[in-house]
Order: sequence, then structure tokens, then C-alpha cells
Amino acid sequence: MIDVTLAVGGRNYTVSCADGQEEHVQRLAAVIDGKLGSMGANLSSQEAKNLLFAALLLADELDEAKQRAAPPEPAFDADRLAGQLERIAVALENAASTLEDGTSAS
Repeated sequence: MIDVTLAVGGRNYTVSCADGQEEHVQRLAAVIDGKLGSMGANLSSQEAKNLLFAALLLADELDEAKQRAAPPEPAFDADRLAGQLERIAVALENAASTLEDGTSAS
């Protein structure tokens, strides 16, 4: 573990992270800092509340992105499937009938 200093909301925070993850953690902190900056006049005098709102906004953006990235539900056409199964059943019955006829002719 290594300590890294993050500047968020005009304050510095020291956190520990895995070796080699320093730049990644700093990029994430920069995203949070940017979100706080975009809140402008909506900032509270309570630091924890500001961080909570920034986290909620980011979580909402992440949720929306996940929903957009989710593959659409496949369309299920029960009537079409029933028709296909019916055609398969008829084809199997015809094949069985042909085999029976061929067996009895021998």
C-alpha cells in the first residue's frame, strides 16, 4: 500500500491505495473534484454533505450509463415460435410416416 494525496473540494486528503494505482485514484478524485466544482452555488457549508451530493450525482450518471449499455431484452414472439414448432412437428410426423412406410414395404 502507498499513500497518495488527493485534492478534492479545495482540501487535501491522504488515502492509501495499492502500489501502481496512484494515478488511477488521482484521476477518480479529479472527477469528484470536478463534480463538486460543477455544483457551483448549490454547495453547502457542510463538507460531508457536498461530498455526498457529488457521490450521488456520479452514482446517478453511472447508473444511467449502465442502463444505456445494457443489451435490449430480446423480443419474444410466442405466435411465431408456436408456428415454427407446429411446422417442426408436422415435418417429424411426415418423416416418421415415411420411415414406417419404408419399413413395412421391405
